[in-house]
Amino acid sequence: MTVETVVVDHPLVLDALARIRDVETPNALFRQNLERIGMLLIAEATQTLPTVDGTVTTPLTDAPATRLATQPVIVPILRAGLGFLTPAQQLLPNADIGFIGIARNEETHQPEPYVNKLPDDIGDRPVIVVDPMLATGGSLVHTLQLLVERGAAQPLTVVCALCAPEGIEVVGACGLDVMLFTAAIDDRLNDQAFIVPGLGDAGDRQFGAPA
Repeated sequence: MTVETVVVDHPLVLDALARIRDVETPNALFRQNLERIGMLLIAEATQTLPTVDGTVTTPLTDAPATRLATQPVIVPILRAGLGFLTPAQQLLPNADIGFIGIARNEETHQPEPYVNKLPDDIGDRPVIVVDPMLATGGSLVHTLQLLVERGAAQPLTVVCALCAPEGIEVVGACGLDVMLFTAAIDDRLNDQAFIVPGLGDAGDRQFGAPA
């Protein structure tokens, strides 16, 4: 079982990454650029979705046409993963959406699940998990295991704006096949399990710090 990591270095990805890293970027522009980077990463991550060939009737004649063979399932990890939900739905408007809510215990840094809303029928459909940051890897591994228990086929696709090497290592040790698409692999985690240099707390920078 492996993790295959693809770092997407498209100039527009790098530009959006610079903006979301900047501490001076206000919340509204942070959300906007997080959606930019999400759309570009998701487009890259979906290049190998299965397709079927057919025809379509234009105003003039019939023409060959290629369509998706099946609609994928998109799973944002709440709450930061909501930042990638809009671009995912824009690119895949017919996809089903599942939600996994996981909070991080700030003392133990362990995941604490609070929402599990996945489609009943996943079957052989492609699954794309979206979360802006892969830090310790605990939340992502928990989500991937839930999906496999629900019957999701491997490899599972994961889209993150930033990753810590420690998180990639944890996912690699979980025993599942994963395709990971990201804009950057950062240096490390600090003592509070934040990615360095990172971008801070992706949820707080989108929605404001919870009371």
